[in-house]
Amino acid sequence: MEFLDLAPIRRVAGTVKLPGSKSISNRALLLAALAEGETRILDLLDSDDTRHMLTALRQLGIDCAPEGPALRVRGAGGVFKVKSAELFLGNAGTAFRPLTAVLALCGGDYRLSGVARMHERPIGDLVDALRGLGAAIDYSGAAGYPPLHIKPAAINPNATVSVRGDVSSQFLTALLMALPLAGRQTTIAVEGELISKPYVEITLNTMRRFGVEVARTGWSAFTIPTGAGYRSPGELWVEGDASSASYFLAAGAIGGGPVRVEGVGRASIQGDVRFAEALEQMGARIAMGENWIEASAPAGGKLRAIDADFNHIPDAAMTIAVAALFADGPCTLRNIGSWRVKETDRIAAMATELRKLGASVEEGADFLRITPPASGLASGVAVDTYDDHRIAMCFSLAALGGVPVRINDPQCVNKTFPEYFEVLSQISR
Repeated sequence: MEFLDLAPIRRVAGTVKLPGSKSISNRALLLAALAEGETRILDLLDSDDTRHMLTALRQLGIDCAPEGPALRVRGAGGVFKVKSAELFLGNAGTAFRPLTAVLALCGGDYRLSGVARMHERPIGDLVDALRGLGAAIDYSGAAGYPPLHIKPAAINPNATVSVRGDVSSQFLTALLMALPLAGRQTTIAVEGELISKPYVEITLNTMRRFGVEVARTGWSAFTIPTGAGYRSPGELWVEGDASSASYFLAAGAIGGGPVRVEGVGRASIQGDVRFAEALEQMGARIAMGENWIEASAPAGGKLRAIDADFNHIPDAAMTIAVAALFADGPCTLRNIGSWRVKETDRIAAMATELRKLGASVEEGADFLRITPPASGLASGVAVDTYDDHRIAMCFSLAALGGVPVRINDPQCVNKTFPEYFEVLSQISR
């Protein structure tokens, strides 16, 4: 399907059971593959990104098979036994970065590649850190970017390895997940401000479930203990995807509601549940339980403009940029520079598509300022999605402005939420 036409949506209300978290799913798959024992993973996300991870793990000799409602993973009990493989990982950063680090410690010959956009996403800081441990990694294309060729090498963990924290938290996540394979104490020192801290919390929480406790000094140093090794927890449930929750919660805040999402709540380990706080700042009415969140429009009907730092929830912040179209004044999203190196340059892409709908947008190196149109959204706009699942999903909310919206390349949502548009239609009136 080349495009999807969304009719104007008058109101939204209902309950949505969220698909599994992409961030937790791919972390759980990799750690289950490295662990001693067999792990049953329930509510695993089925999407392009998790399929790329599963395909790679099977190529690396891991037995992964459905077992009733679960996926059973028989772990390798350490490094992968397969010592030569060519892995295609699409545009899945949650697969590409951690697998790069893990395979660098496996003593084999591996080639990793992805789609064209993956080859434009930086990985040099992670490669530099791994080379500092003795890894042999060559760039098969432009220096600092995939594709990569990992060669056999003797890893000699230093007392400390450094990695930049201000480009992508996935570099730190990759080192954290890989270094227990080295068998000795290693400290990771983070250079600069660590962005997207909640995603590192997901990593630490998932590692803990698999028996590895990381000591940390604030957000500047993380120590893997000597003798650390992954052990299966037996069974692991994947909570709902908090980033995906943002679209439905925003829909409730814009289009009346109430809309309830099930699968995340107060007990969630995902930082993106704090999206609900941002909506509350905009005047939305929010209720929350251990495993659910509910959003309704403000009592006065109109969202309030906000000026806020979104470094902690960069993915969910894209939804705030579209909600800004319905605010009572200009909204400023700050500290979102990481958008530049995601599935596309999200700052440039969001600015372009918001302008199509009639907004005035000021774009900076790491911020967006969005002034909603004075006379309603432009009608009949065709939104380009840049092969970026989150752009497709968040701009679907423009239909709540009482105008038809065309979403180009809607199947890009397969990356994390293949059924997104069907679920949205179920709560729409």
